[in-house]
This record gives sequence, C-alpha cells and structure tokens, in this order.
Amino acid sequence: MTATVLLVHGAFADGSAWNKVIAHLHAAGITARAVPNPLRGLSADGQYVASSAAQTETDVVLVGHSYGGPVITYAGSSADNVKALVLVAAFGLDKDENAQDAPSAYPASELAGALQPWSYPGSDLPEFTIQADRYRSVFAADVSDDQAAAGAANQRPAAAIAFGEPLAVEPAWKRLPTWWVIPGADNAINPDYQKATAERIGATATVLEGGSHSIAVSRSREVADVIIEAVRSLS
Repeated sequence: MTATVLLVHGAFADGSAWNKVIAHLHAAGITARAVPNPLRGLSADGQYVASSAAQTETDVVLVGHSYGGPVITYAGSSADNVKALVLVAAFGLDKDENAQDAPSAYPASELAGALQPWSYPGSDLPEFTIQADRYRSVFAADVSDDQAAAGAANQRPAAAIAFGEPLAVEPAWKRLPTWWVIPGADNAINPDYQKATAERIGATATVLEGGSHSIAVSRSREVADVIIEAVRSLS
C-alpha cells in the first residue's frame, strides 16, 4: 500500500491552500488529505500533527508549508510511520531554533512589517494575521487577484508563541529523507535562507524561480511532482 500524504498548512492560511496539490496527488493515485494546524504553539501543533500521523494506517509523507515546516519537523520525530518530509516555502529548524530568529542572518522579508495583531482569550500575547492590503505582495504575488483576495479573507491567525517557541525535539530531518520546494521570489521567508538551510540539512531542493510564498496555489503541479517523488522513493 502506498504512503498517505498529510499536508500541513502554515500561518495565515488554511487547508484549502492545498486543494490543487491534492487534486494532482489523487490523479496520480496517491491518497492525500490536509491536516488542520492549530497555530497555537510549535510543540502543541507538532503533537497534534503527530497524533494525526500515528492514527493513519499506512506509512506517511508529511508535507509542511511555511510554519508548517517546523510543525512537521516536530511531528515526524515521534510518529514512527512517518517516512519522509517535504518542506514547501518553509522554515527548517534544528533543535532549540525558532522560526522568528532562524532567518536573522539574512535580509528581513516583507512579512514582519505587514502583521496585524489581535487579542484572543486565554493569552496575554497576541495572535497575528497579515494586513489585508499587504497580503498579495507578501504572500501571494503570483496568483490571480481573486485567489489572493480569497487567501487574505480565509487566513487563519497564528499565535505569537508559535513563531518564538524553540523546537524542543531532535528534528525529523536528521533521520528521514527530506525534500524542499523553494520559491525563488518568496517575500515571506527569505529564499537565500531557504536555499542555505536546505543544503545544511541535506534536503533535496527544487527552486521554482519567480514563485511566491503561495507556490502550492500558483505552482501546484510542480509542488505535487516533488511530493510524488518523495512518495515513490519509499517503494
């Protein structure tokens, strides 16, 4: 039985961001589903995704977009049936690193200056979305106007702690084959950081020149092809 692909969205998105990729995977005969990412904190989110993976009856390939990258890095460390990782426009964290500081050696992206804070019950810290008038530039520069407007309206807020919490486990990429799809024109996570980190962790990297942070929407066929490669490598 082929592996199941579990797709994990990042901050400022939801599971619908994977719709086109899922359609390509299903057309290739691969079972795939989007897993909700709570966006409340790295350990809590990682444990949630690990639980989803552990309850899947087949081997699993975890795919994480953006902040979903650290989440699957956490989840894959404890779910024994996870056999491969695919990072998409993501952060690549080692133990004790956090998403907020990991790219600090590189020029800052547009993201930090475009965040809108909100309060929420049970926390003294804010959660964030991307300002609606900045969403297209920061997150979705190469999608249609309608797709960008829908993404801005559907984005799920992420708790501040999610970005600042260090990875508390040994990262799954140390034991699992890992692929990384890098958008060459990513305005949310510096592409040079992604390229250097992919090399450092030994990931098989594919750079999509001109791609925005929303490459799962704009370049869904190419993203799906990398995931298919990861699935087929297991057989």
